Amino acid sequence: MPSEEAVAQARERAIPVLDAWMAGFNALDLQAWKATMHFPHFRLASGIMHRWEDSDMDGEFIARVRTSLGNIGWHYSVWTRREIVHCSDEKIHVDTQFTRYREDGSVIAAHDSLYVLTYEDGRWGIKMRSSFAR
Repeated sequence: MPSEEAVAQARERAIPVLDAWMAGFNALDLQAWKATMHFPHFRLASGIMHRWEDSDMDGEFIARVRTSLGNIGWHYSVWTRREIVHCSDEKIHVDTQFTRYREDGSVIAAHDSLYVLTYEDGRWGIKMRSSFAR
């Protein structure tokens, strides 16, 4: 387990990135969302490892995301847990849970996930996500 000091430092680095990621996601603002990531970017969900380059995340990509979320009645998501579980000067593992909501505030689902942030090119960004969301 990392020391309390190391966790506090990791939180200072990771939480703003995760906050910006969620803001970009909720706005379906592709550029804001991409600004929080490192590429190649990986997502493991539903037993499939997806790998994206910056150029893969375009208007068609966000249209597919919008359609997929619209099909479940999604309106916004919030973090319901973000705990640093491992950290170094170059990598942070964050145990997360996010909850998806409908416009009326009712819950669609809550999903546990692991976000891996890395320090590359002078900034912290999300390199990989593994979740139980579909």
